[in-house]
Amino acid sequence: MRQLLTSLWLLALSSVAHAGLDVSTRATAGSLPLDGAVIVGSANADPLEAFVAQDLADDFKRLGLRTGDEGPVQIWVGTAGRHAQIDAQAEKLELARLNGCWECFRIAVLRDPAPGVRQALVIAGADRRGTAYGVYTLSQALGVSPWVWWADLAPRKRGPLHVSLNEPLQDGPAVKYRGIFINDEGWGLQPWAAQTFEPEAGNIGPRTYEQVFRLLLRLKGNTLWPAMHQVSRAFNDNPRNAQLAQRYGIVMGSSHAEPMLRNNVSEWTAPHDQYNYATHASQVRDYWAERLKTNGRYENLYTLGMRGIHDSGMQGGGTVAEKQALLNRLLADQRELIRQHVGDPAKTPQIFVPYKEVLPLLPGLVLPDDVTLVWPDDNFGYIRQFPDAAQAKRSGGSGIYYHLSYLGAPLSYLWLDTTPPALVAEEMGRAFDAGARQLWVANTGDIKPHEVNLSHWFDLAWNPAAVRAQGQPAWLRGLAQRLFGNDEVAPIWDGYFRVNFERRPEHLQYHLVGERVKRSGLSVAAVQQRLSRFAELLARVDAVRPHIAAAQLPAFFQVVEYPLRASALANERFFALERYAATLERDPAGARAFASQAVRADQRLKALTARYNQGRWAGILAEEPADGLWTSFRQQLPLLPAPGLGGSAPDALLDLARAAADLAPLPLLEPIAPALRVTASDAWRRVLGLGHGEGVLAAREPGATLVITAPGVAPGATCLRVHVLPRYTATPGEAWVAEVRVDGQTLPLRWPRGPQDAAWAQGVLANRLPASVTLPERSGPLTLQLRAQQRDLMFDGAELLPGACR
Repeated sequence: MRQLLTSLWLLALSSVAHAGLDVSTRATAGSLPLDGAVIVGSANADPLEAFVAQDLADDFKRLGLRTGDEGPVQIWVGTAGRHAQIDAQAEKLELARLNGCWECFRIAVLRDPAPGVRQALVIAGADRRGTAYGVYTLSQALGVSPWVWWADLAPRKRGPLHVSLNEPLQDGPAVKYRGIFINDEGWGLQPWAAQTFEPEAGNIGPRTYEQVFRLLLRLKGNTLWPAMHQVSRAFNDNPRNAQLAQRYGIVMGSSHAEPMLRNNVSEWTAPHDQYNYATHASQVRDYWAERLKTNGRYENLYTLGMRGIHDSGMQGGGTVAEKQALLNRLLADQRELIRQHVGDPAKTPQIFVPYKEVLPLLPGLVLPDDVTLVWPDDNFGYIRQFPDAAQAKRSGGSGIYYHLSYLGAPLSYLWLDTTPPALVAEEMGRAFDAGARQLWVANTGDIKPHEVNLSHWFDLAWNPAAVRAQGQPAWLRGLAQRLFGNDEVAPIWDGYFRVNFERRPEHLQYHLVGERVKRSGLSVAAVQQRLSRFAELLARVDAVRPHIAAAQLPAFFQVVEYPLRASALANERFFALERYAATLERDPAGARAFASQAVRADQRLKALTARYNQGRWAGILAEEPADGLWTSFRQQLPLLPAPGLGGSAPDALLDLARAAADLAPLPLLEPIAPALRVTASDAWRRVLGLGHGEGVLAAREPGATLVITAPGVAPGATCLRVHVLPRYTATPGEAWVAEVRVDGQTLPLRWPRGPQDAAWAQGVLANRLPASVTLPERSGPLTLQLRAQQRDLMFDGAELLPGACR
């Protein structure tokens, strides 16, 4: 089957189908030849429409195709109602189908539409962004990736291209506002922009933001929350930034902590204790009004509410009721400011994000129905709360604020792109089904190295049904084909996300900040298995690399090789240091070998990262922990042994199995029946790409039952430990609940999923929550049933341990 799939993908290299457009290197009946085609924009085009028409011409050059000034084959690019040639064919093109369709486009082929024109490929948008998305749909079908600039992903030149379309293609987004939040940019985007790309600005300035806007358009995004740390200054410090956003059709907003398009850490110049609506309301109102006066003429999403300076809790108010009353007063005042300086608040897009400490205040808030409620995740990819039936009916709808990168407790993840697309699809799919379709914003840190997850994020927001139906492995195959023309890249990505889901490289620390150092608790065999998985994936990289076109090798390094090799080396370094500490007193000579291995892994990781940071990407990537700032949210720096403590070290990944006989075992409860067999009915669905195996089982409905069997259990007490993913139930504050039926008894299992306590912290670091129950004493074969009490519980395995649970 695998050989068959590979063959089919290879056959597709000369004929790539994309969204109904068939592009081939061979002419077919009715196909339209693109080499030499004339791109015809509108005489009175909007700046965005004019830009994408020119960008399409530039994409032709990237592909080695010519564009002409006149000729019988033309590409008409424009918005319905603003393009003379397109409008003249409105009836034939059925442009009425675009009426009222947000950001939609139609692509069609016309025969003999005008004198001297034999064929015309028409890209007609319902609005200016719809026109842009239609153009970039064609560009992607031709083989120009959205990452052509941001990842040096040169398109494959395949010779003259022909496009055919059996019937008109109309498409549009499922989610209205789709965007990203540039955050924690002091470790990547800001130093790169200031020192490498835009030194004349000395910061993230207009040239950098212009490239961000262009990337968003190619990904079919439309919204940006700009960088907000003090190091990067405020987006609106330079008026050119907002002007460019307007030109490129990007809707500007601001984060949950930055109401009314303000950047508090840079723009609030009074003492911080005066950023308090209870004591300095007039001063704060004037501060907000000033921004509305300067930016109200642009297309914006206005964040309402108030939190403290730099992502802290709101000042003012004492009790919950007092805080709610204060928020209600300032919400009403913010609406009045919008009425005075922007327009009718009922027709002006506004959002409210009940993030962290604000979420419990939500029930007592009087939030106008037209304001979009933007629900946050827990900062680790698990959405805390979903709109209920009443909230789903709000005219302003609901949205989601989601993290693919995070600076905060219990440990940050700011370095690599390690959130599995499968998790994003599951959580955002639940949100979409619950009615969260107005705004999706992902915290993406520095944008790089999140190429895979950002591609997935915007694909998912555009067409959730299609992406969810694919699942992670199939979607990654499609992305590998789009980016590299090689689907063998897909299992490398899939394996990379799977192994790092079990523990991110930024989370290779098994104690929480402030606690005593704690070892991983993994056995030598488990560590060896983990490192072997990395080694197998790296062998795949080496096997695939020779088949990647030379022009695409820089992108292959950035998007495929570096994330995998870096996370492998981080794991090798960590576990070598752990073995060093475990064996130093008992076997100094053996310990020195582990010390040397850790030092060598660290050196290779530093060299690898330096290679990434060469040339035009100098300064864009920092290995976590990058510095000593925000130490309460960062894993500790690896403490490498002094040079004299190490011996020679091999270049390969650490082979801990060779030392297994000499190592004292760590305190660890090993399963007494590791080969449990789990049988699932149709009431469960398998989700590939999540969990600590091939995938997890998700309950489709309450009462879904698994049958778990073991070939034999020793006499005495036995502890059953069951793992689930640490997602949230549909009911706020509710624990996940299941019951175990064995030997005629029913035993309860419970996984609390509430406040962000130590259990939650360990749960999100390991991406699993355990619950245990002591089984009745017995011996011999064991059969039990596990019955989920809620839908969406995700089962991630079970273990039998000796003795009663403790």
